[in-house]
Amino acid sequence: MFQGNIVALITPMTEDGQLDLKRLPGLLDYLLAGGVHGIVAAGTTGEGATLDEGEFEALVDAVVTHINGRIPVLAGTGMAGTAHTVARTRLVAQLGVDAALVVTPYYNRPTQEGLAAHFTAVADEGAAPVVLYNVPTRTASDLRPETVGQLAAHPNIVALKEAVPGADRIRALREATGDRLTLLSGDDDSCADAMGAGANGVISVVANLAPAAWTALCAASLAGDADKARAILATLQPLLEQISVETNPIPVKWGAYELGLVGPGIRLPLVPLTQQHRPALRASLERLGLMPGMEN
Repeated sequence: MFQGNIVALITPMTEDGQLDLKRLPGLLDYLLAGGVHGIVAAGTTGEGATLDEGEFEALVDAVVTHINGRIPVLAGTGMAGTAHTVARTRLVAQLGVDAALVVTPYYNRPTQEGLAAHFTAVADEGAAPVVLYNVPTRTASDLRPETVGQLAAHPNIVALKEAVPGADRIRALREATGDRLTLLSGDDDSCADAMGAGANGVISVVANLAPAAWTALCAASLAGDADKARAILATLQPLLEQISVETNPIPVKWGAYELGLVGPGIRLPLVPLTQQHRPALRASLERLGLMPGMEN
């Protein structure tokens, strides 16, 4: 179910940082027209950690309703504590998501034994299929391949989003899990190499802006056409560089604003993209023909 180009969806917000669900259908339609294979709502890129319970529920419900079964929908439910994570996972199960994306508990820095116990509890009690999410740069906790191998035996743990970049980690994970687990890259820059090493797709940030091109990149990578994948990646490289100049999702949200997909809003403690970076980001979008009124 989870493969190819899965988008880590940005959350539309008004200029004062309030949820803007009126802009959501247009954003989702733009992604669907780009041939994306899945949506993640309220993840890292979706500022899920700053949404209150009502906003979180409203956002996930709106995404599930608009997508209406056309592609899989995941929702980010990982919190610092296990009980809160289980509660959010139960909630999204009731809302009809296809899986919960569960990040390693942040700030607490659990041991590998603690991580295994945490994810087992969520898989046992959360009532939704679980996609593990490992992003050590955000959480200060690294879910090691050997621990993933143990968790892969759980029938309700179906996939892993691995944000440690490069092919070596994917190879180690594939060796640890065999064919029991879907592996998804969580790093746009190295995802083509990751798919070449055995990943089944990517949960992508840049796909918010260039969904069709990223879908083509995934198709080439998964088909084993490394030359075509490298050629596509080369055209996208300037955009990839620009969406990395500040903390995600600051640049990608500003890029979506430039494309007319959302307003300029982002929630504190994040602030809009620094003025000095805006011209280069806009130029990257223009070169790809993504700006309104341009052919892409």
